[in-house]
Amino acid sequence: MANLLQQTTSLWNVTMFALAAVVLLLVVLGFVTYAIYFERKVIGWMQLRIGPNRVGPLGLLQTVADVAKLLMKEDTRPQNADKALFALAPVLAYAPAFGVLAVIPFTDSIQFADLGIGVLYYIALSGITVLGVITAGWASNNKYSLIGGLRSAAQMISYEVPLVMSVVGVVLMTGSMNLREIVEAQKDVWNIVPQFLGFLVFLVAAQAELNRTPFDLPEAESELVAGYHVEYSGFRFAMFMLAEYVYMFGMGALVTILFLGGWLPIPGLSFIPGIVWFILKFSLYVFFQFWLRATMPRLRADQLMSFAWKGLLPVALLNILITAVVISVQNGSFHS
Repeated sequence: MANLLQQTTSLWNVTMFALAAVVLLLVVLGFVTYAIYFERKVIGWMQLRIGPNRVGPLGLLQTVADVAKLLMKEDTRPQNADKALFALAPVLAYAPAFGVLAVIPFTDSIQFADLGIGVLYYIALSGITVLGVITAGWASNNKYSLIGGLRSAAQMISYEVPLVMSVVGVVLMTGSMNLREIVEAQKDVWNIVPQFLGFLVFLVAAQAELNRTPFDLPEAESELVAGYHVEYSGFRFAMFMLAEYVYMFGMGALVTILFLGGWLPIPGLSFIPGIVWFILKFSLYVFFQFWLRATMPRLRADQLMSFAWKGLLPVALLNILITAVVISVQNGSFHS
């Protein structure tokens, strides 16, 4: 009887976990759908245009129509492409984007996996997407795709270095790579204040990791005819696009946790639920993405790479040095 009860409980837990994963997937897909809509609307308003306004009330169903059309398009494939790798590349690009969300604590009670190395898990898993980009460029058997894939990989790997370095300061201050503990350590002051230099480096490097303006060289349509995914169409192309916006969701959540106090409220407004605070901070970051795209021009490739190695990396190292010195002084490690 005890074994039966234990098996039933275990089955129930697995079922609820799977159901929660499906709910999260639906939430993320909803975010992607309307992030695209609001991006087009916000950029339209900033550039004195109207934006989507035809399909549905206020154009709210425009993205749904666009996605439906994309999914119904013919799935073409170059004759001499590597069939297996051509099909695998979109999966390699998208699967890690959804997998990183497992360690994101949206509140003190809403989280899938409370890993002690949550920061490391996020960074390590997101790095797999680079393999999807390179695979897509090579498997297409198109020299333009290959050049676009190599350039994209160079950008993503280069900017991943200062991105990781900018997080080290937060880890040093907190003494933990657990995302929940990082949020709880910000009860007195959010990390954006003592780690403002690291925050700036993280913000810029995250833009490049997401292939967003002004670092959108991997998808520079006017120069690269869409880069590494030029040979993709239909639902396979949709998976690459989906991965980009899911990563925006993940990066927004990570910025909120590492530097903006996660679900912690502004003093005096603790009556507002933590999930509301998380959504507000997260939305501020997403709006910043749209604002940049409407405002800034695209960098040249040489400027892009030079800025990563000669600009961001030294600043990130300086931030680590300053943080280590300050912590050592506070702990009394330095003696005259």
